[in-house]
Amino acid sequence: MNEQQEMNAAVMGMTAGEMLKNARTTGRRKREISTISKLLCIREEFLTALEEGNYRVIPEDVYILGFARSYAVELGLNPDEVILQLKKELGLIKETKENKEEEIEVKPIVQKQTVKIDMESVKKWFKSAWEYVKKHWVWFASGLGALILVIVLALVLFGGNKETETVAPVEVVENVAEKEEVKEPDFRFPVHEKFETKNSKEARVVLQAEKESWVKIEDARGSSVFSRVLVPGDVYYMPNGDKFKATFGNVGAIDVWVDGQLIKKLGPANTKKTGISMAPDALKTVGFAE
Repeated sequence: MNEQQEMNAAVMGMTAGEMLKNARTTGRRKREISTISKLLCIREEFLTALEEGNYRVIPEDVYILGFARSYAVELGLNPDEVILQLKKELGLIKETKENKEEEIEVKPIVQKQTVKIDMESVKKWFKSAWEYVKKHWVWFASGLGALILVIVLALVLFGGNKETETVAPVEVVENVAEKEEVKEPDFRFPVHEKFETKNSKEARVVLQAEKESWVKIEDARGSSVFSRVLVPGDVYYMPNGDKFKATFGNVGAIDVWVDGQLIKKLGPANTKKTGISMAPDALKTVGFAE
């Protein structure tokens, strides 16, 4: 007789819990509950409850049967025999008049468990809210006092007026004038390539390269919005705003147009210049080219 046959013979007449405990503690493969718990991902207290027959520690019958089946398979027992014995102990199998065993269907009570979880969550939320209010009661009291004061002042200022003044309606004239498009500059050199043309209809500041020059435009946070080497004839349309600054590798090689008019050079040729404000009004103070 092999080990499996000896184990099957030993479990005859035992309860389901005794079957499980006997298989775990006898034979050549004695094992600890903690080891099996980690392997099956089932809490130790549930495995102990199965061995001791204290089944009501486990919340639902469907979990009792599921844990028992996994435990039996891990211990090398016939899971069907263990489950059959367990159902008899739980009263899930009854004797009929024909002396046949009839199995009672086990259904998990999902809705009941869900409602319990929701109620616990609500209780925890109210408890946390109440603790917060008690901890910061001074703030809440101050806020309530301020609200009452505002209501009292409003009643004093506006509630005592017996006469109601008739205010003539003010006619609001909506400004429907369309925003005029900025006139395209009369560039001094043939256009080679245009950049940021999405700004072309509203751009108050437009750049054109007379000679090759590196151009970098930064916003108020110092982030680069444009960085490129412009070659002769290249055009760049500045986005509108007063917070943009420019760096030119060859400042004297760049024509700057403001509101369609060419201004004086921002610096000598072959000179690098940084931190130049590109605000239209600031650029106009440089003066217009003759």
